[in-house]
Amino acid sequence: MTTPRCILITGAASGIGAGIATELAAAGHHLVVTDVNLDAAESVAASIRTAGGSAEALALDVTSDDSVAAALAAVSHPVDVLVNNAGLQHVAPLEEFPIAKWDFLVQVMLVGVARLTRAVLPGMRERGFGRIVNIGSIHSLVASPYKSAYVAAKHGLLGFSKVLALETAGTDITINTICPTYVKTPLVDKQIADQARTRGIPEAQVVSEVMLKPMPKGVFITFEELAGITAFLMSPAARNITGHSIDVDGGWTVQ
Repeated sequence: MTTPRCILITGAASGIGAGIATELAAAGHHLVVTDVNLDAAESVAASIRTAGGSAEALALDVTSDDSVAAALAAVSHPVDVLVNNAGLQHVAPLEEFPIAKWDFLVQVMLVGVARLTRAVLPGMRERGFGRIVNIGSIHSLVASPYKSAYVAAKHGLLGFSKVLALETAGTDITINTICPTYVKTPLVDKQIADQARTRGIPEAQVVSEVMLKPMPKGVFITFEELAGITAFLMSPAARNITGHSIDVDGGWTVQ
């Protein structure tokens, strides 16, 4: 029997975060849907509640100490599981990449992960249980041109997780990074358009020749897969899996 957990997901107003929240709520967990866009987060939480699940929505900006503190003070249940999902993308050659935008991507996807993890760890230690699941990317493992900030941040998650795995080894807390290839989300739809513009090719060609071509399985990853892996990492069967990347890449990196 699955133990119901309180799961806080960042960037959960759309895309991967919303998909994972919906799936895990259906499995009986309480979801804390957080995002910088509170209205959109509340819409996801409301749809979960309409379907019979348990959810609340909170505004959360992972780049702000005050926002993190306010959200954790407002949450209705102690956080058992943190899913660090908030992310964004910008596609440009480095010479044309605004450094403020470069810094912002790293602030959201790496420094923000450290900020929020740091904030929830004391409670997890006190209760003797915690699961931290980072949503990385195939770009935690390999690179693509024009994505220097994203690739750097996602690579950084792996090193961060290894250190935290050692720092939390004395209690039942684990930290792992799920590294999927492309999931069909609004972020990926925008990337398709950006890549088409940058490379000067049609969008359909971006999908077939750039995104799915490196994957022997040749299909987009689903929310159900990511939620299932998260559920496994939360389970007692995964208590000794920590500091690792779970590569969901359709065979990309075994070639």
